[in-house]
Amino acid sequence: IDGRNIGRLPDRDVPAHRRRVGLIFQDHRLLNDRTVFDNVALPLHVAGVSVREVGRRVRASLDKVGLLKKEKSLPLTLSGGEQQRVGIARAIVSRPPILLADEPTGNLDQANSERIHSMLMELNREFSMTLVVVTHNMDLDSCMSRRVTIADGKMTGLP
Repeated sequence: IDGRNIGRLPDRDVPAHRRRVGLIFQDHRLLNDRTVFDNVALPLHVAGVSVREVGRRVRASLDKVGLLKKEKSLPLTLSGGEQQRVGIARAIVSRPPILLADEPTGNLDQANSERIHSMLMELNREFSMTLVVVTHNMDLDSCMSRRVTIADGKMTGLP
């Protein structure tokens, strides 16, 4: 990645490398005892970003996913689609060059799946993020510029 063999990274360099990768989990992985704002702010606090910058970036990310008005809500008060969008906001708040999404629409209804799909494509275009999506959703799969398929233990579509 970026010309580095990550399989040979020294242990001390792994945390810094991980901060360059945003993760969207299938099951949101939100902290239910923290507000939406605090869930999205977590990666910035870990990275040592200033409080003022945290506020600005968290609100910008929440606005991007259409949840700015929910910043004081607890995750359990949100719908599944809203929780997934909080997870996306958390994944993009640090502006990572790589975004990994594990079945980002797997637990959502069709309407929310389409919203999340559109949002991922927009993020890819707007921020030039490399987007790696693992999915069974063939609608999402069909819009990717490069597809790798794994079936019966065999990979196809590699360059």
